Amino acid sequence: MENNKAIVIDHLTVAYDAKPVLWNISCGFNKAQLTAIIGPNGAGKSTLIKSMLNFIQPITGSIAFSTMEDEQVPYKKMKNKIAYVPQNTTVDWDFPATVLDVVLMGRYGHLGWLKRPGKKDKNVAKQMLLKVGLPTFASRQISQLSGGQRQRVFLARALAQEADIYIMDEPLSGVDMKTEHIIMKLLKKLVEEGKTVIVVHHDLQTVEEYFDHVVFINQEVIAQGSIQGAFTKDNIDKTYHQDRNLGEGEG
Repeated sequence: MENNKAIVIDHLTVAYDAKPVLWNISCGFNKAQLTAIIGPNGAGKSTLIKSMLNFIQPITGSIAFSTMEDEQVPYKKMKNKIAYVPQNTTVDWDFPATVLDVVLMGRYGHLGWLKRPGKKDKNVAKQMLLKVGLPTFASRQISQLSGGQRQRVFLARALAQEADIYIMDEPLSGVDMKTEHIIMKLLKKLVEEGKTVIVVHHDLQTVEEYFDHVVFINQEVIAQGSIQGAFTKDNIDKTYHQDRNLGEGEG
């Protein structure tokens, strides 16, 4: 693995019910960069990150993570150093939990077996709520929050994990402009601190402004590289305007 790569995916193929959703995917994600994964609905973007997070087992291929010491390891040896923010729509927001309860979930990887969060963990959680602009919401039920507030709570949970790699599935989808700016400011701050941030993103208009690197996906890798080199009209057209018949996958 190249020393600057946080994650390398090699010849990954994923199928649902024998229909390929991702085909022969090979791509890499650089350390300390903010990378967008973009592509049309059904392109397999969410499937790709779920494979990275070991939620889905591929048919073929490998995924290797690099530690801060540049050791190549599988997901299970890095899982406590990887934070995940799921799509808003996949969460049961009626679950009876407070905002602080949710953010404290990000501390569980730091706790021993059956240990409860202590004062230090609660202080970290409160600091992260302050970072996302919700310091007074700790005791509020998550069901009472707006869409933008919920997304910020899940970002605070990821931040509380104090991870090396952050993987986010459309964190800007359906949020207000204030929340979008808060989220992007925090993600760029993480990169400045040497963290690796990978975002499934849907808005082509903001890719150049927000990201360092881009991976175009439409069941296969269409293109990848720096924003300056890879985010071109030709690559956008190839990704969004060509019919692909490998299978019917999720976004």
